[in-house]
Amino acid sequence: MHISSYHHDDSILIAVDCIIFGFDGRQLQALFIRRGFEPEMGKWSLMGGFVNANEGVDHAASRVLHDLTGLSDIYMEQLHCFGDVNRDAAGRVVSIAYFALIKIGDYSEQMQREHEARWFPLHAIPPLIFDHTEMVKKAKERLQEKVASHPIGFELLAERFTLPQLQNLYEAIYEGPIDKRNFTRKILALGILNKLSEKEKESSRKGAFYYVFDRDKYSKLAHEGMKFI
Repeated sequence: MHISSYHHDDSILIAVDCIIFGFDGRQLQALFIRRGFEPEMGKWSLMGGFVNANEGVDHAASRVLHDLTGLSDIYMEQLHCFGDVNRDAAGRVVSIAYFALIKIGDYSEQMQREHEARWFPLHAIPPLIFDHTEMVKKAKERLQEKVASHPIGFELLAERFTLPQLQNLYEAIYEGPIDKRNFTRKILALGILNKLSEKEKESSRKGAFYYVFDRDKYSKLAHEGMKFI
């Protein structure tokens, strides 16, 4: 096909939308903003934007995430292409959705105020514009699939954490209880956590030892395949 023939085809805008997950120690949460323009101005929305002519979609998603959070090197993964004809009331827009994981403590209150952003627990998501609710649902399902065999959940925790905190994270992601003994045995048997000498003593008098995730050990074992849950 000659490139000149492209001019006879319809023009379609390409956008990116970002589902941002965080963990507050008890619940998995998602970050939404108040939409500042029509259509659907003032309603809750994912952070997104159009792909510029001089950038790829991955770069556009990274730019959007940085604009919202001020953070770089965020864990980000392409999720799905949403292209229903009538998905955007303003015109023909195809959106490439991404999900990202950040530490809630790294996201400043100033950035939240600037973007009118707010964290919502996944069980209390407000009505969202267009097909953004479907995007969040699909992102949660992908996260549940991924954390079973990949250590991306550590992106939601502080650098050092206790085993109860790690279990709380997995229970929040899977929205249900996990057997403590089996979870502890399985996660320690992987050999990818390094135990520290310090303890966290705010949660109990006895305290729980802190651990850190050993990325080097994980990288060496990753090709063998492993299950976290």
